[in-house]
Amino acid sequence: MSKKLFLSGLQPSGKPHIGNYFGAMKQFVDLQNEHDGFVFIADYHALHSLRNPKEMNENIKGVLLDYLAIGLDPKKVTLFKQSDISEHTELTWIFDTVTTMPFLMRAHAFKDAEAKNKEIDVGTFNYPVLMAADILLYAPDLVPVGADQKQHVEIARDIAEKFNNTYGATFKLPEPMILKEVAVVPGTDGRKMSKSYGNTIPLFAEYEEIKKCVMSIVTDSSGGIPQNVYAIHKLVRSEAELKKIYEEKAGKYKELKELLVEDLEKFIAPLREKRKEFAKDIPKALTILKEGGEKAKLIASKKMDEVREKIGVKVY
Repeated sequence: MSKKLFLSGLQPSGKPHIGNYFGAMKQFVDLQNEHDGFVFIADYHALHSLRNPKEMNENIKGVLLDYLAIGLDPKKVTLFKQSDISEHTELTWIFDTVTTMPFLMRAHAFKDAEAKNKEIDVGTFNYPVLMAADILLYAPDLVPVGADQKQHVEIARDIAEKFNNTYGATFKLPEPMILKEVAVVPGTDGRKMSKSYGNTIPLFAEYEEIKKCVMSIVTDSSGGIPQNVYAIHKLVRSEAELKKIYEEKAGKYKELKELLVEDLEKFIAPLREKRKEFAKDIPKALTILKEGGEKAKLIASKKMDEVREKIGVKVY
C-alpha cells in the first residue's frame, strides 16, 4: 500500500511564532516520516493583507527558510510556492461557479471582518474557495491545521461534494488533523497567540527577545499557578515535571517566568542556528522550492485535465 498523503501551508505574512509551530508546523515534521507530503507557501493568500512587493518577496524566502529550519526534508516532502501553480487559481474560478454566496458568508474570517465594519475585499470573502483548490488538487488524506483553520477544511469538503454531485466523482474528501492538546496556543496576554494581537513569542527569537516576551506574560493565577505561563511552558516541558516545579514555586511568578525563558531558549536555539545556516545559501534553498514546484505542477496539471473534461470545456 502506498503511504497516505498530507498537505498544508503557511502564508508569508511575517515571522512565525511558537503558536504556528505547535499548532501546525510541528505536525508537518512529525508526519513526513510516515506519510508523503506537500507543504506550500501560500503567497496568493497573503495578498489580501500584504501589498508590499519587497516585503512579500522577502517573506516568501523567509517561510522557505522556516520550513527547512524546523526539519522538513525535501526528499520526503514536496515544498512549493502556490503562485508557481496556476491551476490553483484556475480551479478556484471553477469552484466559484458551484459555490453560493450565503455559503461563504458563514466563514469565520468573513463574519469577523463584517463585524468590525471593514471594507471587505473579494479575496477575503473568497479565501476559503482558494484554500479548497489548494487542498483538493493534490487529493490529500490529511490536512494538518490549527484549530482556527478547521472550518476551511470543512468548506473544502463541502465544495468537493458539490462538484462531485454535479459532475461526477472527481475529488477526494480530506480530513483536518488537529492536535487537541495544542489546538489553540495561548499568547502572552492569554488570548490565542496571533500576530494581529501582538502577543506572540517568535519561533526563531534571540535570547533577549524571548526574555522580553516571557516577562510580559499576564499572570492570571489560580491556586497559586500563573495559568498563562504554565500553558506556554507545557509546550516545551512535560506536565509531570512542571506540576512538581509549579507546586514548589507556587506564587513565585518571576522565578517561574525565568525558568520558562531558559526552557524556551533550549528549544528555540537549535532551530535558530539551523535557520541561520540555511540563510547563508539562499539560491540553494530556492532551487529546492523551484524543483518542488515542478513536481507539484505535474500533479496539479493532471488533475485539472480531468476537471476540464468533467465540466465539458476540453474539446481537443
